[in-house]
Amino acid sequence: MDHRIPIARHSRSRRSRLVRLAATAAATALVVAACADSGTGSDSGEAGNVAASKFGELQDGMINIPDAPDTPVEGGKITFASYSSPSSLDPAQTVAAVTTGGTELINIYDALMRYDMATDTVVPQMAESLTHDDEYQQWTLTLREGITFSDGAAFDADAVVASQQRYADHTGAPESAIWNANVDSVEATDDRTVVYTLTQTWPDFDFLLTSGPGMIVAPSAGPVGDGFEPLGAGPFTLAEWQPDNKIRLEARDDYWAGRPHLDEVEFAYMPTMAVAKESMFNGDVEMVFLREPEDVNELLDREMPGYVNMTAAANVGVINTAPGRPGADPRVRKAIQLAIDPGQLSHRAYGDESFGHSEIFPEYSRWHTDVTAPEQDMEAARALVAEAKADGFDGKIVTNNAPDQTKREQALVLEAQLESAGFDVQTDIMPTISEQVRAVAAEQDYDLSGWGFGFREADPFPKMYAVLHSDGQQVYGMYTSPEVDELLERFQVATDPAEQKEIMGAIQEELNDDARFVNYGYFAEYVAWQQNVHGIEGTSNSMVLFADAWTS
Repeated sequence: MDHRIPIARHSRSRRSRLVRLAATAAATALVVAACADSGTGSDSGEAGNVAASKFGELQDGMINIPDAPDTPVEGGKITFASYSSPSSLDPAQTVAAVTTGGTELINIYDALMRYDMATDTVVPQMAESLTHDDEYQQWTLTLREGITFSDGAAFDADAVVASQQRYADHTGAPESAIWNANVDSVEATDDRTVVYTLTQTWPDFDFLLTSGPGMIVAPSAGPVGDGFEPLGAGPFTLAEWQPDNKIRLEARDDYWAGRPHLDEVEFAYMPTMAVAKESMFNGDVEMVFLREPEDVNELLDREMPGYVNMTAAANVGVINTAPGRPGADPRVRKAIQLAIDPGQLSHRAYGDESFGHSEIFPEYSRWHTDVTAPEQDMEAARALVAEAKADGFDGKIVTNNAPDQTKREQALVLEAQLESAGFDVQTDIMPTISEQVRAVAAEQDYDLSGWGFGFREADPFPKMYAVLHSDGQQVYGMYTSPEVDELLERFQVATDPAEQKEIMGAIQEELNDDARFVNYGYFAEYVAWQQNVHGIEGTSNSMVLFADAWTS
C-alpha cells in the first residue's frame, strides 16, 4: 500500500518513533574535510532557536536570531568566509557539506529535499512531495511545476533521472557507493514523477536527496571532468571562480521560488580560520564558518546569529593503512590509539577537557552508548612500538596538520605523546586547509592526519558508511573490515530504537579493536552571520541557502 503522506509529516513521526538521530602534554591537529521549502525563512526564532550561553549547552538549530524588519531589502551582496575552496563545483565530485563547498553547490543547484532542523524532518524543496511504501523500499517523488534550469531547460523527471544516473556512474562521487548499493532503479513515470525502487528497506533514504544526489545538474552541464559547466536550477549562477581565492554567484531572475533578494553571494577562501574570524569581527565579511571550540565560544560570547550542527567524531586522527605505511601494521595503529589522551588534547587546545572524547558519540548525543573506548595506556603503547621495531619497523611516522595556530599547538603536543610511546615523529604543517584536504582525500599522502568525520545527529548513517564501510568513498586509506560493514548494513535497515543503539555499541567495540582512526572529540559547526543578515535557511551538513537572504 502506498502512503500518500507528505514526507515532512511522515518523517517527524518516524524520527520520534525511532528516537531519531539525535553530542601531559599533547593534542592532535586536525582539519575537517570531509573528511549534506524555500520561503519559510529562519528569522522567526521559533522551534530550533537554541538558547545557549556556552559551548557545552549547544544543540542543533538556529541560535541568537534577531527579529527582522518587516520588509526585506532588495539588492546587495553577502560575503561568506567559507572553510576551504572546493576542488570542483560538480556534485558528482564534491562532498556536499559546508566544509568542502556544499553551500556553494546548494545555491547553484538547490536540492530535491531539505533537512529542516527546527522540526527534525526532511521536507520538500524542489520536490512537491516524497512518499514511500510500507517497507520503505519504493519511494515516489513528485516535482514542483514550472522549475527551469539556469540555461532555460525544463527541470523535469527525465532530467532528474539523467542527473542521478550520472552521479551513480561516477564512482568517485562521495555518496555514489551508498547510492549504487541501495538504489535498484530510478524511473520517470511522467514529467513530474520519479519512482525509486531500493534493494532493501531504508527508512532514511530521504536524507540522501538533501545532499549530492539531490542536487540536479542541467543536461547541458556536460560530463564529469573536463568540459563540465556548473548549471543547475538553484537561486544563483556562477559568475566568477578564482580557485583558492573566491567564488562569486549572481542571483537568477527566473528562480522557481522567485528572484533572491540579494544580487550576489561571494565565498572567500582565507588562509586560516583565524583570519576568517577576524574578518568577520572586523566587519569585512557578513558570514563565517567556524568549528573550533574556542572560536565557537567567542561567537557565543558575542551572541552572533548562526546555524549550529553538533558533529560527533569531528576531531579525529585518521591512520593510513596502505602497504608501506606504518599504519599497515595493526600493532602500530593500536600503539597510536593507546598513546593518545583526548582529554589532555582538549585541555591543551581549548583549556577544557570536556571536548575530548574517545567514544564516537559522547553523552550529548542520542546515539551515545555505554560501550567505552580505550583509555591512554602508555606502557602498552611502548610495548607495541618495541615489538613492531623488533620486526623491522623504523619507528618513523609523519603527521599532517592544518596551519591554524591551534592546530600547530595540537601538532606539537601530539608529537610529544607519540614520541613518549617510542615513535620518531615528523610534524608537517600544511600551508592551507585546502592543501591538507588534497594530501589526504586526493593523494592519500599521509601517515597520521588530523581530520573530521562529522557524524550528525539527524542521520549519522551516510557519513558513517562513507568513511567506515569497505565500499565507502571517503575511506582515504583507512582500514576497513567485513565486521563493521555488516553492522553498518544492519543499522541501515533497523527500525527499532533498541536495536539501533545495540548496533552502535557493537560498532564502537569493533572500532576499539581495529584502531583505524583515533577519536579526539566532538565539535559544534557554527555558520555565523552579522546582526543585519536575515533569511538564512539551513539544511543538512551545515549547508545554508541564500534564496531568501537579505541584509538590512
